[in-house]
Amino acid sequence: MNFYWIKTNSLIKRIFHNYIWDIPNMENKIYLTFDDGPTPEITSWVLDILKEHQIKATFFCIGKNIEKNPALFNRIIDNGHTIGNHTYNHRNGWKTSIEEYLENINLCKFEISKILNLPSLLFRPPYGKIKTTQSKKLRQLGYKIIMWDVLSADFDQSITPEKCLENVLQNTRSGSVIVFHDSIKAYKNLEYTLPKSIAILKQKGFEFDIIR
Repeated sequence: MNFYWIKTNSLIKRIFHNYIWDIPNMENKIYLTFDDGPTPEITSWVLDILKEHQIKATFFCIGKNIEKNPALFNRIIDNGHTIGNHTYNHRNGWKTSIEEYLENINLCKFEISKILNLPSLLFRPPYGKIKTTQSKKLRQLGYKIIMWDVLSADFDQSITPEKCLENVLQNTRSGSVIVFHDSIKAYKNLEYTLPKSIAILKQKGFEFDIIR
């Protein structure tokens, strides 16, 4: 059975205070994020849903997927969403030396810079796994390390779409950073959960914003 936190607890946030877990605000804003794309069909579908609801999100992209799908990556940018670095090929920081990790991030940065004029200084470590030394170096380079407050767990194929929706709705608060995945693996849960989450969260008075 997979183990992960759906709602990041306050102790973890205090211990790792140099990371961004949520973005407190007085406007009831929340932040949708999508990891692992761009993925043909899946990302296109996500973009259509976001456009239909006239909301923006933040996409943490894998460098090799940008390289394979430049037109799709360009569409994310053209639609007004923000971009974050998710390494070139989804590297696990705990299993990677600092030199290899930084090189992998730079490869993703290079793919982003081919299309995006300004460099993205938003970074999310794959699996949420990053060493203190890696984090320190990235922050010295100006990166913001964006974690999350709410994990949809759409990637977990052992849970139902209904459970995935529950994960989001029961844990989202003002300032929450919510993680979805625009990947093939997550699509079964994402297809059900994303439209319903947006509609219900709107009804609850939440506004959607991008991470800057």
